[in-house]
Amino acid sequence: MLSQLPLGLVIPERINLESFKPGDNAVVIDAIQRLCSGQLQQLYLWGVSGSGKSHLLQAACQLVSEQGQTVAYLPLKEFRDHPVDVLTGLEMMQLLCIDDLGCVAGHAQWQEALFNLYNRAREQGRRMLFAARQSPAETGIELPDLVSRLGWGEVYTVQELSEPDKLAVLRNRAVGQGLDLPDETASYLIRRYPRDMVSLMALFESLDQASLAASRRLTVPFVKQVLGSAES
Repeated sequence: MLSQLPLGLVIPERINLESFKPGDNAVVIDAIQRLCSGQLQQLYLWGVSGSGKSHLLQAACQLVSEQGQTVAYLPLKEFRDHPVDVLTGLEMMQLLCIDDLGCVAGHAQWQEALFNLYNRAREQGRRMLFAARQSPAETGIELPDLVSRLGWGEVYTVQELSEPDKLAVLRNRAVGQGLDLPDETASYLIRRYPRDMVSLMALFESLDQASLAASRRLTVPFVKQVLGSAES
C-alpha cells in the first residue's frame, strides 16, 4: 500500500512508468529509474503544465512502494493552505516526492518548513524528487538556501509530447478502457481543444462517461454534440 497523506490522496494504479509516453524524455525516465533504484538521492523536474511531471512523481511513488519501501507524494497546490505541520515526519519516508514547488512563492512559512524538511531528509539519506513549472532559480521562491538546495541534484526539463505522441496516448487510453476512439475523433480533440495532456485526459474521461450513458460511439458529431451542450 502506498503511504497516504492527509486529505486522503490516493495514486491510481494506472499511473506508472509503463503508462507514461516518453516522447523525447528518455533521459528523464532514466533518471527516475536511477532514483528509484537508489543510484540517485535527489532529482528535480520542470516543464510546462501538462507535460507529465505529476505522472512521473506518482509513478516513482508506485515503483518504490512496490519494492516494499515507504513513500510520500505531496502536491503543494493541494496542501499549501494547510498548516505546515503536515510536513512533520516526512523525512522518514524512503522516497519523498514534492510537486508544484512554485505554489509556495510568496509563502515564507512554507518555504522555511520545506527547507527544514529538506535538511532533515538529507541527513537521513532519503531520496527526494521535486517538480515545478520552472527551474529552481525561476520558481519565485524567495528563500535563497532552499533555492540552492533544490538544484543540488540532477535537474531535467520534461519535454511536452508531440501531437502524434498525444494521439497515441489517447488511443492507448481508449483501448485500455474498451472504448472505440476513431482516429478522426482523436485528431479533432487534439486540434480543437487544449493540448496539454492533463486537460486532454480530463476531457476524454468526460466523453467516455457521455458515450457510455448514451450508448454512442465517440464520433466527431457526437463529440461536438456533447461538448457543445457542455459549453452552452
